[in-house]
Amino acid sequence: MKVLYFDCFSGISGDMTLGALLDLGIDKAAFLAELEKLKVDGYSIEINKKIKNGISGTDVHVVLEETGHHENSEEHQYGEIHHTDHHHHGEHEHTHENTYHEHTHYHNHHSERNLKDIELIINQSGLRPRVKSMSTKIFREIARAEAKVHGKDISEVHFHEVGAVDSIVDIVGSCICLDMLGIERIFASELHEGKGFVKCAHGLLPVPVPAVLEMLCNSKIPLITEDIPFELVTPTGLGIIKMISSGFGKMPPLSIEKTGYGMGKRETGRFNALRVVMGSLYQQDMIPNDEISILETNIDNMSPEIMGYTMEKLLDSGALDVYYTPIYMKKNRPSAMLTVLVKCGEEKGISDIIFSETSTLGVRISHSQRFCMDRELVKVNTQYGDVRVKVANIGDIMKFAPEYEDCRSIALKTGMPIKEVYELVNEKYRQEGYDIAVQ
Repeated sequence: MKVLYFDCFSGISGDMTLGALLDLGIDKAAFLAELEKLKVDGYSIEINKKIKNGISGTDVHVVLEETGHHENSEEHQYGEIHHTDHHHHGEHEHTHENTYHEHTHYHNHHSERNLKDIELIINQSGLRPRVKSMSTKIFREIARAEAKVHGKDISEVHFHEVGAVDSIVDIVGSCICLDMLGIERIFASELHEGKGFVKCAHGLLPVPVPAVLEMLCNSKIPLITEDIPFELVTPTGLGIIKMISSGFGKMPPLSIEKTGYGMGKRETGRFNALRVVMGSLYQQDMIPNDEISILETNIDNMSPEIMGYTMEKLLDSGALDVYYTPIYMKKNRPSAMLTVLVKCGEEKGISDIIFSETSTLGVRISHSQRFCMDRELVKVNTQYGDVRVKVANIGDIMKFAPEYEDCRSIALKTGMPIKEVYELVNEKYRQEGYDIAVQ
């Protein structure tokens, strides 16, 4: 299994992520050819080799064509806020060897773009489905955080002309690199952040900036504050790593193949770069990517009707799965064992339902690790209406299945056999892929 580990000892930003991935040895011409599939104009991209603290790495600049200004990621304006990123401001250090200038063809870069506009650009492009899916999820997470901190609806968050071009290049470019590298699993270290304030459209904001803190809420991503008076973790950088990483902490046991460095622009007093390590997990050290709690209890004196109701209530309350297993209890009584799978941290609420709805006096709790495919719901358009399709993937393995309730609704409305509805949706998905992910 090909694995990538992000070592965020100096934080993370969009351009550092893209630079580090390119530094792993991706063919620049092939990368730029993929990026051109977005068909957006108004900029050029510079990819330079650079020496910092005696270490060679890759430095990425996005240059706006009209002004020739080096518009480096996180100087963009999310939700009408200008994020000043230490990785990009200050001295613009350039080396001119191995420099790539390449133009792509974005349309209408003079206007602001909201999330829907950016998703449309991505979904109408010729990029691979995996790249589209990853990019869309990252943009949606950043927009969600900005909407929350500004008290707006997500549709009201605008990515201004400068920020939109820059963040699209960083985010989509990073996803293109991950796809080109064939990465199956991604892990990251704890994130290191600075302190102080950054200037924005509404004055000075404390570090971490509000959007970064919002994305960190309930994420279980560890954050370490360093005695450095700069912003180290930017919204784009956090949005990328939050949505692609399976876990945060120490590097898993790897057979290391390559390392790459994405250079920051500020002089922080330390080596300002993002390091990525590519390698393979040892087969005996395959690491599950999720942990759940298992709640169990034995029941020998309840009506089947009540047991059925209890199962429905548990599922409606957030249980991952609920099932009954036939067992025999004392005095050879035919009975049932109730098993409920829940996310860690939700045991108390689910246990309360079991106690209130069943005759049991105790609930056993155990914890289990599991392998999970990445899953999301996408929307497939048919002549009879939209149908949600569950898409799952891990590595090169992909599965998809239409949602029963949506197919049932079409079958009842049209009189079609439900198996024909399933066949119709499956064929539509295979032919056209999917459009916009459903929240």
